[in-house]
Amino acid sequence: MYTETDQPQVAQPQAGSPSSSKHDLEATAPGQLRVIKRNGTVVPFDISKIAVAMTKAFLAVEGGTAAASSRVHETVDNLTKQITATFKRRMPSGGTVHIEDIQDQVELILMRSGEHKVARDYVLYREEHARLRAAETSPAAQEVAADPEYPTVQITLDDGSTAPLDMARVRTIVSEACEGLEDVNERAILDEAMRNLYDGVSLHDVNTSLVITARTLVEKEPNYSYATARLLMDKLRAEALGFLGIAEAATQAEMHTYYARALPAYVRKGVELELLDPELLNFDLEKLGNALLAERDLQFTYLGLQTLYDRYFIHSNDVRIELPQVFFMRVAMGLAVEEDNREERAIEFYKLLSSFDYMSSTPTLFNAGTLRPQLSSCYLTTVPDHLHGIYGAMQDNAMLSKFAGGLGNDWTPVRSLGAYIKGTNGRSQGVVPFLKVANDTAVAVNQGGKRKGAVCAYLETWHLDIEEFLELRKNTGDDRRRTHDMNTANWVPDLFMKRVFEDKDWTLFSPNDVPDLHDLYGAEFEARYTHYEQLAAEGKLKLHKTLKAVDLWRKMLGMLFETGHPWITFKDACNLRSPQQHVGVVHSSNLCTEITLNTKANEEIAVCNLGSVNLAQHIVDGQLDREKLATTIKTAIRMLDNVIDINYYSVDTARASNLRHRPIGLGVMGFQDALYAQHIAYGSPEAVEFADVSMEAISYHAIEESSNLAAERGRYSTFEGSLWSKGQLPIDSIDILAKERGLDYLQQDRTQRLDWDTLREKVKSQGMRNSNVMAIAPTATIANITGVSQSIEPTYQNLYVKSNLSGEFTVVNPSLVRDLKAHGLWDSVMVNDLKYYEGSLQKIDRIPAAIKQQYATAFEVEPRWIVEAASRRQKWIDQAQSLNLYIAGANGKKLDVTYRMAWFQGLKTTYYLRALAATTTEKSTIDTGSLNAVSAGGGSAPSAAAPAASASAEPQAAPVPQACSLDDPDCEACQ
Repeated sequence: MYTETDQPQVAQPQAGSPSSSKHDLEATAPGQLRVIKRNGTVVPFDISKIAVAMTKAFLAVEGGTAAASSRVHETVDNLTKQITATFKRRMPSGGTVHIEDIQDQVELILMRSGEHKVARDYVLYREEHARLRAAETSPAAQEVAADPEYPTVQITLDDGSTAPLDMARVRTIVSEACEGLEDVNERAILDEAMRNLYDGVSLHDVNTSLVITARTLVEKEPNYSYATARLLMDKLRAEALGFLGIAEAATQAEMHTYYARALPAYVRKGVELELLDPELLNFDLEKLGNALLAERDLQFTYLGLQTLYDRYFIHSNDVRIELPQVFFMRVAMGLAVEEDNREERAIEFYKLLSSFDYMSSTPTLFNAGTLRPQLSSCYLTTVPDHLHGIYGAMQDNAMLSKFAGGLGNDWTPVRSLGAYIKGTNGRSQGVVPFLKVANDTAVAVNQGGKRKGAVCAYLETWHLDIEEFLELRKNTGDDRRRTHDMNTANWVPDLFMKRVFEDKDWTLFSPNDVPDLHDLYGAEFEARYTHYEQLAAEGKLKLHKTLKAVDLWRKMLGMLFETGHPWITFKDACNLRSPQQHVGVVHSSNLCTEITLNTKANEEIAVCNLGSVNLAQHIVDGQLDREKLATTIKTAIRMLDNVIDINYYSVDTARASNLRHRPIGLGVMGFQDALYAQHIAYGSPEAVEFADVSMEAISYHAIEESSNLAAERGRYSTFEGSLWSKGQLPIDSIDILAKERGLDYLQQDRTQRLDWDTLREKVKSQGMRNSNVMAIAPTATIANITGVSQSIEPTYQNLYVKSNLSGEFTVVNPSLVRDLKAHGLWDSVMVNDLKYYEGSLQKIDRIPAAIKQQYATAFEVEPRWIVEAASRRQKWIDQAQSLNLYIAGANGKKLDVTYRMAWFQGLKTTYYLRALAATTTEKSTIDTGSLNAVSAGGGSAPSAAAPAASASAEPQAAPVPQACSLDDPDCEACQ
């Protein structure tokens, strides 16, 4: 048999030595198989050792006659080949196999071949040697390793000494990880993890083996994601509790005691290391520690917990000193630091965050309670038309980006290429060279390595540089006039869209010749723009260009399809529906097109503070729980308002603006999961209706709570004269847009269900605490943390591998798995089919049509449903929404119809256009059951596709390199 004594230690052969020749190649076949011996030594798999051991067993039974020897040789040769073939099938790419597995296989093959006497002798031999090994084990080792099913493993401790692995504790950790999870097999994790351990392994690697084992099972059963997270928690507990001097390790059950001790120790240590605000020491830490709920550690998926560990938890010398509930309490304390009853408020905020009913945006999670609490998500600026102001804006960008802010820059005032410069009596190089500098600034200042710096440049469609602006993200042309990392967006006036619909001309100007157009919108813009066109026709404005509006529109759509930029956003809808039009102009949106706040060069940098309601958590018994939603929003609005006063402002102009207007942006995430919970398909009238109903409820309670805060804390300073002060709520501002644009160019539902008249009167009398209240952000990372679908997005794929800064994660749609199980359809064949069809159900015949419709992926949902649902939401929102448009088989006609529809139905902004991926999920693991791989070309993310030479022609799909993290369907630059 294949015994440890038969398998010698193998040293690395020297090049050219006899041992590095043919024999060594045979010894490691098949693939790169290796054997773990009982003492933990890892050696090459050697076929000859199996043959020698089996030959000894045969000769011991049959004797050594010539006839017997001849039969033995033939039999052993045949059986050895069968055993080798078995392991080759199991691990075609190589791997590690335990010596007991080999001996089990030898025993099995002997029995199957009818060699019962040899098999019996073989079994007795194994039992005798097992008894001898046990007798040789020291008493101390026997005491620790007294496990009837797994061999003793010696682990290496931090000080270099060794000790037996405590299997009783390992069993406890795995048992806790699987507790309460359906279809999760504790034994499956233990067996596979223990096979991969060897003597000398570190305790850290023991945890890694458990985590990796559970993680590979996620694609077969989504609940293994929770089990994996709980196994990872063992590592987190040891790291944090050990650093704080509380315990070297702890089980989940012990955390009910340890958490209360951990919080005070953590705050004291964090202040000592100058990582936390010393003011946190003045909280009643014992009271707050006792409020921590250890059981909420069990809510995390693996992706959520790993993301927190890698990027959010505060660390010292790469040692994380936070645990999940301590993390949430730190954020809560940071947001409650200026409250009168701050312990009670901190506990209230903590309970909301840790419940996953609501989540603050990433900058708030990063920085709350720290020495520099930069908690805001978005900053919007206007760049003036002079060098001092331009480079001052660059410095502002750098400082804001340094502390995790996303940027939106309005570049429209900067004069165009060829415009006259009085100071030098020369001609301008236009806006593009400055955009190149802004691009490189965003790359250089990457938010301390936590996430990529990100900025979006906006330009109005009448700017003379607009055609070159459209090409900034192209991969061809003069690279000095390209911005491969920066996002761009078109700030489109209604007049241009009307000219497109009417097939009329459009005129481009340099802003220094038409300076007032920048601040005008609606009817006033149309009148003034027409006046400038007349001046140009009369020869009184030399620098201009006239072209067909449709031709420019086609180029806009062509570049959007080819490069993903510039995004299309609508100036007039943003301004005419703005509550703050009495004190300024919205000149752009932000990095992710959901913020619409006033900016003014050198005077106002707009700031917005974001957080999102987890809509999926508010579906109870298949319906939206209005009472729970109201409770969540009440606390969330208070938390967002607190950010304004606590926030660290790296630029004074931003501070002045934020304190003056106090805007906040409450959004949503988990919209798709909320539909799943109600068995509603995204592409359906029912989904559109739910988008309307849910957003109306959120809008109602958010406005009501901001008004209640005004009664408690005072109105924001510019309330008088706002739409709020006139009793005009977001739903009412549609009338303003309709009047200015014309009824022929607006089709937007205005149905109301709640008691808005009472709320209008409350707002007029009490006022508002915040100038703006709602905005729907992408929520990519915070949705990962809470384990739900991001923002308002349809499901990207039902099974795919997500790649982000934390690594690669298999993502399986748990709602789909639940429904397929109910129909008896979830099995390994279905997993294979989902991989093969890129997470799509449409070509899998055995799946019922109703399930196919409900679980249609993003590219299988008609764009009209996405636009219609967005239109219904937009009517309730005082700002905007990050709206990605998914178009399968995109061509010029589809793009034209979709974007005209977006404007026609009253949307303020759109975000990414996503075409089908040029690269796809690698299928090499379909039959092996191992973790999915991702192709080197960019993974499973959809990418832009290059159009044909003519923008009016049918674009042809072709891969385009993606430079920005935003080009991933799970964007992480904003939230």
